[in-house]
Amino acid sequence: MDDTWDKLSLSEASCAALKDLKFVKMTPVQSACIPLFLQNKDVATEAVTGSGKTLAFVIPIIERLQKHEQPWKKHEIAAIILTPTRELAIQIEEVLLVFLKHLPQFTSCCMIGGTSVQLDIEKFQEHGGHIIVATPGRLEDILDRQAKVLNFASFVKSLEVFVMDEADRLLESGFEASVNTILSYLPKQRRTGLFSATQTDEVEKLIRAGMRNPVRISVKEKQTSAHMIQRIPSTLSIFYMICEGDEKFNQLVHFLREHKNDKVMVFFSTCAAVDYFCGALKLILKKHSILGIHGKMRKKRNNIFARFRKQQSGILMCTDVMARGVDVPEVHWVFQYDPPSSASAFVHRSGRTARIGNTGNSLVLLTPSEDAFIEFIARNQKVPMRQFSKSDNVLPAVDKLKRLSEKDRSLYDKSVRAYVSFIQSYAKHECSMIFRTKDLDFGRLATGFGLLKIPVMPELKGKKIDNFTPSSVDINTIPYL
Repeated sequence: MDDTWDKLSLSEASCAALKDLKFVKMTPVQSACIPLFLQNKDVATEAVTGSGKTLAFVIPIIERLQKHEQPWKKHEIAAIILTPTRELAIQIEEVLLVFLKHLPQFTSCCMIGGTSVQLDIEKFQEHGGHIIVATPGRLEDILDRQAKVLNFASFVKSLEVFVMDEADRLLESGFEASVNTILSYLPKQRRTGLFSATQTDEVEKLIRAGMRNPVRISVKEKQTSAHMIQRIPSTLSIFYMICEGDEKFNQLVHFLREHKNDKVMVFFSTCAAVDYFCGALKLILKKHSILGIHGKMRKKRNNIFARFRKQQSGILMCTDVMARGVDVPEVHWVFQYDPPSSASAFVHRSGRTARIGNTGNSLVLLTPSEDAFIEFIARNQKVPMRQFSKSDNVLPAVDKLKRLSEKDRSLYDKSVRAYVSFIQSYAKHECSMIFRTKDLDFGRLATGFGLLKIPVMPELKGKKIDNFTPSSVDINTIPYL
């Protein structure tokens, strides 16, 4: 099969941008989608994570922009790309700017939460935006609630292409009403592209409501030995480690020391855990670059994401806000400290590495009571895992964790919030037959969190707590540093 860009007869600007990006060949999803999009077809695409979906819609947009019969006016909008997260919007615009560098007559505008809506309006008024990259809430706000400030609806009448990236996640995140509002403002005569990692009933409804006779594309890798569909890249190695709840932090610290020159994403199940372990690790691994990001962050989130993307090595502690659709260059390891909330979340987390043909590794920590997850993932997601040997000669980092809390009340408070939020999150796990709260060793877990005493919470009422030694320090005497 001819997978070179030459077969598409792209414009000089697109060819120059692809050269800048160092993409010599098309991925399967690009080869399948771009010709159809260029032929004025609507496309509904399901593709594995890390398959190069962004170029599959960016290139058709760039090509259509240049073929317009009349010169585009400053405020005429040719294309809108809708994404579920700010991080994904930022990285899509970064790709767009590589193309627009060769087409200075065109502009793009990124409209996302975490910044002032007034700034977005002023930016558009001053510079225009032939291509809009936006999150649903912000775009709905500008179209609907800010109509008296800016008649944005009048500018989308010229729209030629509407793209919904990570469509399944758009709907999972509760944006269905916003998406429907946005659709109501868009012209019917347009091309629509829908890109999704999975095809759910909700996505199917969206296809029927927002698309006209779409061509359906499903691009999946084949696992040749078993002839099964595999939903992860073949260049990704998946591992698991079995260790007790009070060993997890020691294993994490040891792993990060051993991989100090690598770029590592560490996933936790809650925002409180990210805040706590990120703060603690900065005190324990002082020579490492450690960043933290989660969904409750506002203004800092965009800057943190941009910093980590540019780094050659370093550690990003994060929640599942970073599990989908986010392309971070050259991630060597995904370390799943807490088990993912679902089988698909496991695949999406793992897919942050080994992107676009690169190699990568993913490691999930499981306690002995959670080992059924290994077989579950193998059956449910067709993903085989190999065992990663637990390191025996590790330094007792969890003791250091406890000593730090004995000196800093704010860190202690964070440890309690992280512990409580983990147990509450665990109780809501989708795979409740495997991840059962009654199987948790609350004492070992508390030790692993570096707690000074067991907090009072409904989930622990009447429970016998073993494998935990409370601190002799009076918590009320610990100063806030």
